[in-house]
Amino acid sequence: MVYLVSTGSYVPKNIMKNDDLKQFIETSDEWIYTRTGIKERRIADKNEASSDLAYNAAKIILERANVSPDEIELIIMATITPDTCCPSGANWLEAKLNAENAVSFDVTAACTGYIFALSVAVQYLKLGTFKNALVVASEVMSRVVDWYDRESCILWGDAAGGCFLSIDNKFSDKAVLKEVIIHTDGKNGQNLLMPGGGSKTTPISHESVDKKLHYLKMIHASDSLRVAVKRFSESCFEIMDKSALTPDDIALVVPHQANYRILKNVAKKIQIPLEKFHLTIEKYGNSSSSSMAVALDEAINENKVKKGDNIILTGFGGGLTWGSALIQW
Repeated sequence: MVYLVSTGSYVPKNIMKNDDLKQFIETSDEWIYTRTGIKERRIADKNEASSDLAYNAAKIILERANVSPDEIELIIMATITPDTCCPSGANWLEAKLNAENAVSFDVTAACTGYIFALSVAVQYLKLGTFKNALVVASEVMSRVVDWYDRESCILWGDAAGGCFLSIDNKFSDKAVLKEVIIHTDGKNGQNLLMPGGGSKTTPISHESVDKKLHYLKMIHASDSLRVAVKRFSESCFEIMDKSALTPDDIALVVPHQANYRILKNVAKKIQIPLEKFHLTIEKYGNSSSSSMAVALDEAINENKVKKGDNIILTGFGGGLTWGSALIQW
């Protein structure tokens, strides 16, 4: 079995409220909140990179697991905003933790990144290649936001969260990561993308910056909302079917914090009351891959889970990517 030993999260101290966005765009708190469910989001300090946020979350995770950095064998960091393209964000995190015995690398799957990172870690653990793994999702989305794009800049925030996984039976009293499923649709990946910075475009130049190619762009936003509801719901049904569970068997759903209206429609479609969804979008916004990890850690800290509970993590993001994980507490 793969045990979920501990969780942890970190959000920057700087709070940007909806009204603060008036310095960039014409908007209001009411306009943003009614469309997204967001009241505020966290913004990383100018000296904080993704690995710094991840490091702060990782320290909490390891302390709660009662393990030292030299016991970590695998570090996977889910991110689309690494400190540098090379080395990876996970490499920077490994160095900051002084985890000398660990192998580290990044997983890029946008808002579903945490689910994908869990899936990769589970494969290594089940094969016995490694005994334990630190999985962290960390994003500094504020660095890739076009603050003058009224439709998208209102959504994003910065945060990090994750967990410690192990197959060591000394953790047999801990929660179990029962199933993870992942899917992609590369054909429609252009609907949510960051055009610049890769080999497809010319090297970073004044022209590419002027064209705002290095910002995250949402194309056909209304279509993306419909697809998100469909894929969120499908992955929830799939993981319940795979585990022989019904909606009544699910104690808690921890979704990617994409948009309140999306999640309200997902709850209706999968026939699980919205009251069973743990939502953090109002205070943290959409922090991409880290949102599920932060929300799960918060739900645990608020004693919203108890022994035997079935918990679904579910996400949808650019790529296109989607998936779910089932945890039995």
